[in-house]
Amino acid sequence: MNPIEWFRDGRDPDWPRVVLAGLAIALIVAIAVAGATSTAAFGAYNPAWDGTSEFRDSVATDPNAEHEIVRDATRYDDLERNGTVAFVVAPEEQYGDDAEHVRGFVDDGGTLVVLENVGQSGNALLADVGADARTDGRLIRDEQYNDRGPAMPIATDVANHSITEDVDQLTLNHGTVVHPDGATVLVSTSEFAYLVDDPDSDLEESDAELDSYPVATIEDVGDGRVVTVGDPSIAINIMLDEPNNQALLEGLYQDEERVVFDLSHADDVPPLTGALLVVRGSAVGQVLLGLLGVAAVATASRPRWLRAGLARVRAFGPPMDRGRSQDEPTATLSDAERAAYIRRRHPDWDDERVQRVIAALNRNGSKRDDE
Repeated sequence: MNPIEWFRDGRDPDWPRVVLAGLAIALIVAIAVAGATSTAAFGAYNPAWDGTSEFRDSVATDPNAEHEIVRDATRYDDLERNGTVAFVVAPEEQYGDDAEHVRGFVDDGGTLVVLENVGQSGNALLADVGADARTDGRLIRDEQYNDRGPAMPIATDVANHSITEDVDQLTLNHGTVVHPDGATVLVSTSEFAYLVDDPDSDLEESDAELDSYPVATIEDVGDGRVVTVGDPSIAINIMLDEPNNQALLEGLYQDEERVVFDLSHADDVPPLTGALLVVRGSAVGQVLLGLLGVAAVATASRPRWLRAGLARVRAFGPPMDRGRSQDEPTATLSDAERAAYIRRRHPDWDDERVQRVIAALNRNGSKRDDE
């Protein structure tokens, strides 16, 4: 049956079925979206304002860089060190023993970028890999240089460095200070910035001194480098286009060949996305998925005449006569055999109806023989 016929009642649409199909499609789409996206803050698959999906997408569409999602820190052991930069954005959990894999990556020439403000997991990772820089945790305010209020300070002091070549400023959103402790400062606030412990505090309620504070640093660790940024919000969707947040992020990977998003200690990857990543990382999984696809296409595309022909073969027994059309059944069964077969298929039919069907079959067979 033509699938479109299922939605019709005669010549008119069968509205109950149309509505049912619409609801089914909407449910499938909703499940697919929920299974492929995340609601976690700073999530790489979160398309909302507080996710980082746009940053991930911009890297994925960059023809000059490969990208990869890391869900297990042991993956660092197999990554090519030189030419690879790994981004860790506001990790939810501390790395613990897993930090050894990250440290080996950095020691052998990899670049690690840690974006953190108030959490302690970022500082713990910096310590574990041997970096000197640390984030402060207190929030920066600036009454003079800001975007829509002191809580969104504009960092105006930018060092001359290849990473900041296209950066004139950074627009922060609840950022914190990065204490260099020997690391090279890339970006600092204006000299009118100050620190607060309470997010709701202002300059009048704080006894902090106005000063210029570092918010991004870079340092050599082993044969690699570690970059520390005191505000993961520069990578979220709503802040990415603020001046010059994306320019700094691009500067961090523009000279690299591979970009890694480390989600090993972030919130869980959405289930459908996680399954896709597993298949992509497994040659066996890819082969099995390909075979299933070929089988599905072959089944769906099998010609209708072939399905009908096979049904007739099953219904009337012996193979088709080679001298007849492939669509015509043979008449080799006796009336009694046909009657027995029809009764097995339709036990609710009475004898009169069975005989009428047999008579019709015999008439059709006689016509074809005459032709």
